[in-house]
Amino acid sequence: MSTGHWTTLGDLPWERNVFGAASGAVRLADGRVLLAGGADERLTATAEAAVFTPTTGIWSPTAPLRTARRMHTTTVLADGRVLVTGGYGGPLSFPTRSLATAEVYDPETGRWTDTAPMERARCGHSATLLPGGRVLVAGGVDRRSGDSDGALTSAEVYDPAGGGRWTATGELADARAHHPAVALPDGGVLVAGGWAVTDRSGSGGAALAYCERYDPGTGHLGGDGRLRRAPGRPPTDAAARRFRPGHRRRAGRWDRARRAGRPVQSCHRRALPPRPGHLDPRTGHAPRPLHRALLLLSGEVLVIGGSTEPLYDGGLSSAVRYDPLSRSWSPEAGMTVGRAEFAAVALTDGRALVTAGTIRTGPSTPSGGHHRLTSTSELFTPR
Repeated sequence: MSTGHWTTLGDLPWERNVFGAASGAVRLADGRVLLAGGADERLTATAEAAVFTPTTGIWSPTAPLRTARRMHTTTVLADGRVLVTGGYGGPLSFPTRSLATAEVYDPETGRWTDTAPMERARCGHSATLLPGGRVLVAGGVDRRSGDSDGALTSAEVYDPAGGGRWTATGELADARAHHPAVALPDGGVLVAGGWAVTDRSGSGGAALAYCERYDPGTGHLGGDGRLRRAPGRPPTDAAARRFRPGHRRRAGRWDRARRAGRPVQSCHRRALPPRPGHLDPRTGHAPRPLHRALLLLSGEVLVIGGSTEPLYDGGLSSAVRYDPLSRSWSPEAGMTVGRAEFAAVALTDGRALVTAGTIRTGPSTPSGGHHRLTSTSELFTPR
């Protein structure tokens, strides 16, 4: 039985695809939400940015990015500014047009300024705020040669207090992209799963089950166990979230997945139905790549939208909620618009905002090829 409801809000100023493990939307220090960059229906990188005000339910345009980009990271710094790093520039092409550039948004002035570029161009990477205000950037994808892409092992740290300087740090044991990374209570960072490019075209690869932990004191990235199953094909979201105290991920040995490249129904704490591609007769759940997972104030996790195999051609409107105390899943009220590859962020008052995304792709679209996008926004209110 659902315990919340959705409310339709004002639209974004434009339709947008938000592709990648990160949703692209971040909550600012004053409670507003910033969404910058993304892709249009032809998957060309865009520079437009907008700010959402929860008290009015309205999106307002703000200054565009200095460089159009998608598959980038957006991180709120300790001083309230926002750091955007890397991404994929220009139209869809091969090999990848990865960017090394970075820029910073000041919410008080509504302006973007360039900061020092990363040491390595990358897209589909992770960015995590560290204690003390630095930012760890790890993995991603970049051009490997003139006609091939490759996942990266490199990692580097951005220091806003040090003049916006980047410094190389320990490398990942496994090259990966489209992976979640979450800050741990002890100051470290957990990097979980992801995708490793394994062929020259950049479209083939394998889902990773291994996790790694970053120690900001030593700069070391090391193994931290194995997921029971790989998180799925890119850019499937893993629910790498911290629950209530005493209900975080348990350490120890995890079984490695063998079904690389397929969406799965598992997360860190408890497996969803065990048969990918099929509904579970007990719960009605199915696999959902290209979704979002948000930590609610209650300590529960809300999993929203996504798509279904084998074509990933339509967005889902359904939602489910995970309770870490009972280790159980329950159905939630569905969105009014089914969507995948969208932006989502938890607000300070406990509600959840979703916006933009892909409604249809490929042959299922009216054009028979380009993505069909949406500019709609919705707000989830738990009861």
